[in-house]
Amino acid sequence: MKRIKSVPVFLLAAMLLMSCGGNKEEEKTEESGDDGTSISATESVKALKKMAEQAEDMSKNGPVETVDFRKLKEMLPADADGLARKEATGEKNGMAGFNISTAKGDYRNEDGSQSIEIDIVDAGGTGALMGLAAWSIIEVDKETENGYEKTTKFGDYKSYEKYDNGNKSGEIAVLIKNRFIVTAKGNGVEMDKIKATLEKIDLDKLAELK
Repeated sequence: MKRIKSVPVFLLAAMLLMSCGGNKEEEKTEESGDDGTSISATESVKALKKMAEQAEDMSKNGPVETVDFRKLKEMLPADADGLARKEATGEKNGMAGFNISTAKGDYRNEDGSQSIEIDIVDAGGTGALMGLAAWSIIEVDKETENGYEKTTKFGDYKSYEKYDNGNKSGEIAVLIKNRFIVTAKGNGVEMDKIKATLEKIDLDKLAELK
């Protein structure tokens, strides 16, 4: 198998370093990552450096076979802290030897005013992980009158939380063994309900899936 070249990532990091260097105003400017996180230009540079290092490691180690999506579906809870599960789906997609397995659960009340969506993704440690969980290689801690956004810990695993008090919507994502990403997104519900739903998933068991 041909090695995946990570040179473009290093080049992008170098270009961003040059564009940000010596400009204090630009360092304060916030950018939005692919996964919705708000990060500063300085944090972007740090993230790109780490992404380049991870890309190099991945190119050396090659792809990891992802878990059958049916096993991921079995990890979905039967309900979301009282909200009935309306649908459970799963699929596996791949290209050039790299695969991603996903399972999704949709939970809501009868009138749809409250809903929670659970996504379990096995990226197999591929480069796709960088786009799906960019927050895992940076630190975020932001609070406004309307809500908050931060990186933290959910049990033993690094996680990312975001919540809007105005429309009662938010999400929490957890990275496991640098390959599995579990995300719970809620609308019309409190963050405690979203977390309670995530707690129904045995993350330690997920970490051992092969």
